[in-house]
Amino acid sequence: MFALAWPVVLAEIGWVSMGIVDTIMVGPLGPAAIGAVGVGSSLFVALAVFGIGLLLGLDTFVSQAFGAGRLDECHRWLHTGTALALVLAPLMMMAAWAGTASLGLWGFDPAVFVLLRPYLEIVTLSALPLLLYAAFRRYLQSMSVVRPVMFALVSANVVNAVANWALIYGHLGAPALGASGAAWATVISRVYMAAVLLWAIVLHAERDATGLFQVPLAADVARMVRLVRLGLPAALQVVLEVGVFASASAFAGRLAPVSLAAHQIVLNLAALTFMVPLGLSSAAAVRVGQAIGRGDPVGAGRAGWTALVLGLLFMSAAALAFLSLPRLLVELFTTDPEVVRIGVSLLFIAALFQLFDGTQGVLTGALRGLGDTRSPMLWNLAGHWLLGLPLGYSLCFFWRWDVQGLWVGLSTGLIAVGLVLLTVWIRRVGTLAAAPVPGAGRDAGLLPAEE
Repeated sequence: MFALAWPVVLAEIGWVSMGIVDTIMVGPLGPAAIGAVGVGSSLFVALAVFGIGLLLGLDTFVSQAFGAGRLDECHRWLHTGTALALVLAPLMMMAAWAGTASLGLWGFDPAVFVLLRPYLEIVTLSALPLLLYAAFRRYLQSMSVVRPVMFALVSANVVNAVANWALIYGHLGAPALGASGAAWATVISRVYMAAVLLWAIVLHAERDATGLFQVPLAADVARMVRLVRLGLPAALQVVLEVGVFASASAFAGRLAPVSLAAHQIVLNLAALTFMVPLGLSSAAAVRVGQAIGRGDPVGAGRAGWTALVLGLLFMSAAALAFLSLPRLLVELFTTDPEVVRIGVSLLFIAALFQLFDGTQGVLTGALRGLGDTRSPMLWNLAGHWLLGLPLGYSLCFFWRWDVQGLWVGLSTGLIAVGLVLLTVWIRRVGTLAAAPVPGAGRDAGLLPAEE
């Protein structure tokens, strides 16, 4: 599990660190720029993750096909995922631009709003390369080819940092675009990531003679329907989880810029620690799915538990870091004393939900490997949107707890989702061990849930 997970974990850290670098590099422009870039990124990702989530079904189909020794099926699912990305990208862009036109109704602070709208208009251009990257990544890592994914994201951070430096502040002959420069840097880095993984797919096919080029390119509508059917609950789950934090950011945008800046800084730090269980989640989906594909239910359960233990060990360390070094962590982003004061208080709240956030993150992937994408979706809806966000909104605006109230609500929702998904996993593993795995090695990619 560790051998498969660590490159994926580094890739996830590389993903979120690009947002952290954007926030740090616009920091000298002031709290409004920090808030605009943070909120703009959160709002676009909240939309983009729906498309990315639809492609998460590739984890299950490709890993189970690979476990059953059906490389031709792996390639067909790659073609299906790529076709779906090409269909989704223009739809996502139109939805993002329509949402951008309504930003004036959201009640943002004027200093934030003037920077936020152009940032969102530009970053929306990254939709197609982002979705292609997602399809290429699911295909590669489901066949245990994970190092190119790590390389793509780690090196993309270098591309992003240089582009930020040039485009925000006008170096290397580029215009000084301010916060909009960070958006262009994001577009450039996402094009680069998709190109690197496409190159890795071609190289892997030629080096290992996988037969990729012997499988004809064809638009298989039936496969696309199966991918959407499995991916839709996963997409909704991701949207619900990311969307609740994007909504919290939008609510924080109604507060003073210092509160919004502190919120975005701590959100970046919490997202950074979550990348480890998220990487373990992907590894768990692959290992569990491969075990199902080869007809090994005991191995599937063992893979999920192993990923969970590793995730909890890391999140315990993260919680200790948040509790013991809060000021140092916030001051990596800003020295504004009021932002630092608020950020320290938010880090203490974030420390409380680390273990539960890790639990729900890892088990979402393990359940996806079993073909269960509905349980995480339903419980994210209940925990975040029926409990966490309403509670946070009430504490923030009705009881006047300011941004700290939002975070208490978010923390409550995460704790609830983590506990419930742990119960779901225990029950599913028990059922799996007591029954044979239908379809394993016989019809690669046919899930127990579908049968």
